[in-house]
Amino acid sequence: MSIGRSAARRERQRQRSERARTYPISSGHGVRTRRGFQRFLMEPPMRATAPVARRNAAFVRPEERARPPRVATEASKTAPRAYIMRMTDRSFPIDRRALMLSGTATATAALLGRSSAVTAPLAPHARSVGTVPAPASASVAPASFDPTLLRKALAALDRHAGAIAHRDRIAIVDFSAPSSEARLHFLDVIKGERSSLLVAHGAGSDPGHTGFLQRFSNDFGSNASSEGAFLTGDYYVGKHGRSQRLAGLDPTNDNAQGRAIVIHSAWYANADILAAHGKLGRSQGCFAVGEHELDRVFGFLGEGRLLYAAKA
Repeated sequence: MSIGRSAARRERQRQRSERARTYPISSGHGVRTRRGFQRFLMEPPMRATAPVARRNAAFVRPEERARPPRVATEASKTAPRAYIMRMTDRSFPIDRRALMLSGTATATAALLGRSSAVTAPLAPHARSVGTVPAPASASVAPASFDPTLLRKALAALDRHAGAIAHRDRIAIVDFSAPSSEARLHFLDVIKGERSSLLVAHGAGSDPGHTGFLQRFSNDFGSNASSEGAFLTGDYYVGKHGRSQRLAGLDPTNDNAQGRAIVIHSAWYANADILAAHGKLGRSQGCFAVGEHELDRVFGFLGEGRLLYAAKA
């Protein structure tokens, strides 16, 4: 009897052990047994992320899957990486020398008000990104324009070729002119067309509020306008409403991001301010335009283009 009871006890222990090994302790992550749970603990990344990766792959758009990897060029190392790396994969092939040969004469004539038609063949690879109507400033005469400022802007376009993705349209701010004149010039290099808008300068550049920019500054807390080449960035909504970030590409304006120098609209940059004061109000160094002009500014410039500010 004792031998039989011992055998039965051993059999019950064996059955309990077998049930313990196969008891389902978890139903998450595909784990069904204790032995499977032990393997899950040893291999959590493979078991946890592979199903998620497979599910997410189904929601990736085909054009994103086909997008080439982002590559940082040697020239882009001198520009702010936050903008350059995001814009590099959206650049298009363009023969800069051919564009210069075909577009410089037309662009110069357009800015000087002599012509609005293209007089030279376009570069074979040059193409315009989108068809956006150029900004126009009503009842405000454009400022006279010095061709040396255009040459400086085109030289900056070449100097920062690795950072500027789109070269079909540029903006030039002639701070030689007073704030009462339309001194923000928009140039379509491909079409040879120009238009102009009012734009305010920083209070630190004009302490006496004369309407003329007296000095540039790149210093924090200066509230002054900066000189040099800017790269247009992305859009956001801040304390001035809808705004567009700018990255300074030159030593004279490379603090633009830290100083939050952006493009935004303001009531003190509206054309009707001229009737009351004969000049615009002043910003804290930002490029402030009229409240009704912002959409046209954003539509013309977009992201990844050159904004050049200087005195002639």
